[in-house]
Amino acid sequence: MVETADLTIWLALGAGMLSFLSPCTLPLFPAYLSYITGVSVKDLELNKDAKIKSKLLIQAVLFLFGVSLVFIGLGVGVSFLGQWIQGLLLGDSGEFIQRIAGIFIIVMGLFVAGWLNITTFMKEKRFQFTKRPAGYLGTIFVGMGFAAGWTPCIGPIFASILVVAASNPTQGALYTIFYVIGFALPFLILTFFIGKTRWIVRYSGIIMKIGGTVMIFMGVLLFTGQMSRISSFLLRLVQDTWFANLG
Repeated sequence: MVETADLTIWLALGAGMLSFLSPCTLPLFPAYLSYITGVSVKDLELNKDAKIKSKLLIQAVLFLFGVSLVFIGLGVGVSFLGQWIQGLLLGDSGEFIQRIAGIFIIVMGLFVAGWLNITTFMKEKRFQFTKRPAGYLGTIFVGMGFAAGWTPCIGPIFASILVVAASNPTQGALYTIFYVIGFALPFLILTFFIGKTRWIVRYSGIIMKIGGTVMIFMGVLLFTGQMSRISSFLLRLVQDTWFANLG
Protein backbone atom coordinates (compact mmCIF):
# COMPACT_ATOMS: atom_id res chain seq x y z
CA MET A 1 0.00 0.00 0.00
CA VAL A 2 3.00 2.34 0.35
CA GLU A 3 3.46 2.73 -3.40
CA THR A 4 -0.27 3.21 -3.93
CA ALA A 5 -0.26 5.86 -1.20
CA ASP A 6 2.46 7.80 -3.04
CA LEU A 7 0.21 8.27 -6.08
CA THR A 8 -2.93 8.91 -4.05
CA ILE A 9 -1.21 11.71 -2.14
CA TRP A 10 -0.76 13.67 -5.36
CA LEU A 11 -4.34 12.91 -6.34
CA ALA A 12 -5.47 14.33 -2.99
CA LEU A 13 -3.43 17.46 -3.70
CA GLY A 14 -5.14 17.83 -7.08
CA ALA A 15 -8.54 17.23 -5.50
CA GLY A 16 -7.94 20.13 -3.13
CA MET A 17 -7.08 22.43 -6.04
CA LEU A 18 -10.16 21.23 -7.94
CA SER A 19 -12.34 22.02 -4.93
CA PHE A 20 -11.11 25.60 -4.82
CA LEU A 21 -11.44 26.10 -8.59
CA SER A 22 -14.99 24.71 -8.65
CA PRO A 23 -17.78 26.99 -9.93
CA CYS A 24 -19.40 27.19 -6.50
CA THR A 25 -16.21 28.15 -4.63
CA LEU A 26 -13.99 30.30 -6.84
CA PRO A 27 -16.66 32.93 -7.69
CA LEU A 28 -17.23 33.42 -3.94
CA PHE A 29 -13.52 33.84 -3.21
CA PRO A 30 -13.43 37.67 -3.57
CA ALA A 31 -16.55 37.99 -1.41
CA TYR A 32 -15.02 35.86 1.35
CA LEU A 33 -11.83 37.94 1.31
CA SER A 34 -13.88 41.12 1.42
CA TYR A 35 -15.95 39.77 4.30
CA ILE A 36 -13.04 38.70 6.52
CA THR A 37 -10.92 41.81 5.81
CA GLY A 38 -13.64 44.45 5.74
CA VAL A 39 -12.27 45.79 2.43
CA SER A 40 -14.56 46.04 -0.59
CA VAL A 41 -13.96 43.71 -3.53
CA LYS A 42 -13.18 46.68 -5.78
CA ASP A 43 -10.58 48.02 -3.36
CA LEU A 44 -9.07 44.55 -3.01
CA GLU A 45 -8.64 44.33 -6.77
CA LEU A 46 -7.17 47.82 -7.17
CA ASN A 47 -5.23 48.40 -3.96
CA LYS A 48 -1.50 47.62 -4.10
CA ASP A 49 -0.65 48.99 -0.67
CA ALA A 50 1.78 46.76 1.26
CA LYS A 51 -0.25 47.03 4.47
CA ILE A 52 -3.40 45.84 2.68
CA LYS A 53 -1.48 42.95 1.14
CA SER A 54 -0.11 42.01 4.56
CA LYS A 55 -3.61 42.10 6.05
CA LEU A 56 -4.92 39.96 3.22
CA LEU A 57 -2.23 37.34 3.79
CA ILE A 58 -2.80 37.14 7.54
CA GLN A 59 -6.57 36.88 7.17
CA ALA A 60 -6.26 34.29 4.39
CA VAL A 61 -3.93 32.12 6.50
CA LEU A 62 -6.29 32.29 9.48
CA PHE A 63 -9.28 31.45 7.28
CA LEU A 64 -7.41 28.43 5.86
CA PHE A 65 -6.40 27.39 9.37
CA GLY A 66 -10.08 27.20 10.29
CA VAL A 67 -10.81 25.22 7.13
CA SER A 68 -7.96 22.80 7.84
CA LEU A 69 -9.13 22.14 11.42
CA VAL A 70 -12.42 20.76 10.13
CA PHE A 71 -11.05 18.91 7.09
CA ILE A 72 -8.13 17.27 8.90
CA GLY A 73 -10.34 16.42 11.89
CA LEU A 74 -12.77 14.64 9.57
CA GLY A 75 -9.90 12.85 7.84
CA VAL A 76 -8.47 11.55 11.09
CA GLY A 77 -11.90 10.46 12.30
CA VAL A 78 -12.68 8.59 9.07
CA SER A 79 -9.25 6.93 9.19
CA PHE A 80 -9.98 5.53 12.64
CA LEU A 81 -13.40 4.39 11.43
CA GLY A 82 -11.87 2.66 8.42
CA GLN A 83 -9.27 0.97 10.59
CA TRP A 84 -11.98 -0.28 12.93
CA ILE A 85 -14.09 -1.62 10.04
CA GLN A 86 -11.10 -3.37 8.48
CA GLY A 87 -10.17 -4.94 11.79
CA LEU A 88 -13.75 -6.02 12.45
CA LEU A 89 -14.69 -7.40 9.03
CA LEU A 90 -11.77 -7.63 6.68
CA GLY A 91 -8.56 -8.05 8.59
CA ASP A 92 -5.69 -6.14 7.00
CA SER A 93 -6.64 -6.50 3.34
CA GLY A 94 -9.29 -3.81 3.01
CA GLU A 95 -10.03 -4.88 -0.58
CA PHE A 96 -13.78 -4.66 -0.12
CA ILE A 97 -13.57 -1.07 1.18
CA GLN A 98 -11.30 -0.16 -1.74
CA ARG A 99 -13.89 -1.46 -4.21
CA ILE A 100 -16.64 0.52 -2.48
CA ALA A 101 -14.37 3.58 -2.54
CA GLY A 102 -13.80 3.07 -6.27
CA ILE A 103 -17.53 2.97 -7.00
CA PHE A 104 -18.14 6.05 -4.86
CA ILE A 105 -15.38 8.03 -6.60
CA ILE A 106 -16.75 7.06 -10.03
CA VAL A 107 -20.21 8.34 -9.06
CA MET A 108 -18.78 11.54 -7.58
CA GLY A 109 -16.66 12.03 -10.70
CA LEU A 110 -19.78 11.82 -12.87
CA PHE A 111 -21.42 14.43 -10.65
CA VAL A 112 -18.42 16.78 -10.61
CA ALA A 113 -18.13 16.59 -14.41
CA GLY A 114 -21.82 17.50 -14.71
CA TRP A 115 -22.94 14.18 -16.23
CA LEU A 116 -25.00 13.09 -13.21
CA ASN A 117 -27.40 15.09 -11.06
CA ILE A 118 -27.63 14.29 -7.36
CA THR A 119 -30.23 16.48 -5.66
CA THR A 120 -28.65 16.22 -2.21
CA PHE A 121 -25.40 17.75 -3.40
CA MET A 122 -27.15 20.51 -5.34
CA LYS A 123 -28.43 22.14 -2.15
CA GLU A 124 -26.46 25.00 -0.60
CA LYS A 125 -25.13 24.14 2.86
CA ARG A 126 -22.89 27.07 3.63
CA PHE A 127 -23.25 28.84 6.95
CA GLN A 128 -24.53 32.38 6.53
CA PHE A 129 -22.86 35.18 8.49
CA THR A 130 -24.67 38.47 8.93
CA LYS A 131 -21.85 40.34 10.66
CA ARG A 132 -18.17 40.61 9.90
CA PRO A 133 -16.01 38.43 12.22
CA ALA A 134 -14.47 40.15 15.22
CA GLY A 135 -10.71 39.99 14.88
CA TYR A 136 -8.45 37.11 13.96
CA LEU A 137 -10.38 34.54 16.01
CA GLY A 138 -13.54 35.40 14.10
CA THR A 139 -11.76 34.71 10.79
CA ILE A 140 -10.82 31.23 12.02
CA PHE A 141 -14.46 30.53 12.88
CA VAL A 142 -15.55 31.72 9.43
CA GLY A 143 -13.09 29.23 7.91
CA MET A 144 -14.49 26.46 10.10
CA GLY A 145 -18.02 27.41 9.09
CA PHE A 146 -17.10 27.35 5.42
CA ALA A 147 -15.54 23.87 5.75
CA ALA A 148 -18.35 22.47 7.88
CA GLY A 149 -21.00 23.83 5.51
CA TRP A 150 -19.61 22.09 2.39
CA THR A 151 -20.70 23.77 -0.82
CA PRO A 152 -22.13 21.41 -3.48
CA CYS A 153 -18.81 21.13 -5.32
CA ILE A 154 -16.53 20.67 -2.32
CA GLY A 155 -18.80 17.99 -0.78
CA PRO A 156 -18.43 15.29 -3.47
CA ILE A 157 -14.71 15.88 -4.01
CA PHE A 158 -13.76 15.93 -0.34
CA ALA A 159 -16.11 13.04 0.41
CA SER A 160 -14.15 11.02 -2.16
CA ILE A 161 -10.92 11.77 -0.28
CA LEU A 162 -12.58 10.68 2.98
CA VAL A 163 -13.69 7.40 1.41
CA VAL A 164 -10.16 6.76 0.14
CA ALA A 165 -8.88 7.58 3.65
CA ALA A 166 -11.23 4.96 5.07
CA SER A 167 -9.93 2.39 2.58
CA ASN A 168 -6.31 3.07 3.62
CA PRO A 169 -6.51 4.24 7.26
CA THR A 170 -2.75 4.38 7.83
CA GLN A 171 -2.46 7.14 5.22
CA GLY A 172 -5.86 8.78 5.72
CA ALA A 173 -4.65 11.79 7.69
CA LEU A 174 -1.87 12.36 5.15
CA TYR A 175 -4.39 12.34 2.27
CA THR A 176 -6.46 14.97 4.05
CA ILE A 177 -3.44 17.15 4.78
CA PHE A 178 -2.47 17.14 1.11
CA TYR A 179 -6.08 17.91 0.17
CA VAL A 180 -5.94 20.96 2.44
CA ILE A 181 -2.59 22.00 0.92
CA GLY A 182 -4.11 21.67 -2.56
CA PHE A 183 -7.02 23.88 -1.50
CA ALA A 184 -4.77 26.42 0.23
CA LEU A 185 -2.17 26.94 -2.52
CA PRO A 186 -4.46 28.58 -5.14
CA PHE A 187 -6.28 30.41 -2.35
CA LEU A 188 -3.06 32.07 -1.17
CA ILE A 189 -1.75 32.72 -4.69
CA LEU A 190 -4.97 34.36 -5.86
CA THR A 191 -5.08 36.44 -2.69
CA PHE A 192 -2.37 38.55 -4.31
CA PHE A 193 -3.87 38.34 -7.80
CA ILE A 194 -7.55 38.63 -6.93
CA GLY A 195 -8.33 40.45 -10.18
CA LYS A 196 -7.42 37.29 -12.13
CA THR A 197 -10.22 35.20 -10.61
CA ARG A 198 -12.73 36.35 -13.24
CA TRP A 199 -10.56 34.93 -15.99
CA ILE A 200 -10.32 31.57 -14.21
CA VAL A 201 -14.07 31.49 -13.46
CA ARG A 202 -14.69 31.70 -17.20
CA TYR A 203 -13.03 28.32 -17.65
CA SER A 204 -14.09 26.68 -14.37
CA GLY A 205 -16.66 24.49 -16.14
CA ILE A 206 -13.95 22.97 -18.34
CA ILE A 207 -11.71 22.52 -15.30
CA MET A 208 -14.48 20.62 -13.51
CA LYS A 209 -15.10 18.31 -16.49
CA ILE A 210 -11.40 17.46 -16.66
CA GLY A 211 -11.26 16.94 -12.90
CA GLY A 212 -14.39 14.77 -12.94
CA THR A 213 -12.95 12.64 -15.74
CA VAL A 214 -9.76 12.11 -13.74
CA MET A 215 -11.84 11.12 -10.70
CA ILE A 216 -13.74 8.54 -12.78
CA PHE A 217 -10.48 7.12 -14.14
CA MET A 218 -8.94 6.85 -10.67
CA GLY A 219 -12.13 5.30 -9.31
CA VAL A 220 -11.93 2.58 -11.97
CA LEU A 221 -8.27 1.95 -11.09
CA LEU A 222 -9.10 1.71 -7.40
CA PHE A 223 -12.05 -0.62 -8.01
CA THR A 224 -10.05 -2.97 -10.26
CA GLY A 225 -6.97 -2.91 -8.04
CA GLN A 226 -4.78 -1.46 -10.80
CA MET A 227 -3.72 1.59 -8.78
CA SER A 228 -0.76 -0.22 -7.23
CA ARG A 229 0.50 -1.40 -10.63
CA ILE A 230 0.48 2.12 -12.05
CA SER A 231 2.17 3.42 -8.89
CA SER A 232 4.87 0.76 -9.23
CA PHE A 233 5.39 1.64 -12.89
CA LEU A 234 5.71 5.36 -12.14
CA LEU A 235 8.04 4.66 -9.25
CA ARG A 236 10.32 2.53 -11.44
CA LEU A 237 10.21 5.16 -14.17
CA VAL A 238 11.31 7.89 -11.77
CA GLN A 239 14.03 5.70 -10.28
CA ASP A 240 15.38 4.72 -13.72
CA THR A 241 15.41 8.35 -14.83
CA TRP A 242 17.15 9.39 -11.61
CA PHE A 243 19.88 6.77 -11.87
CA ALA A 244 20.33 7.47 -15.59
CA ASN A 245 20.94 11.14 -14.83
CA LEU A 246 23.40 10.24 -12.10
CA GLY A 247 25.24 7.97 -14.55
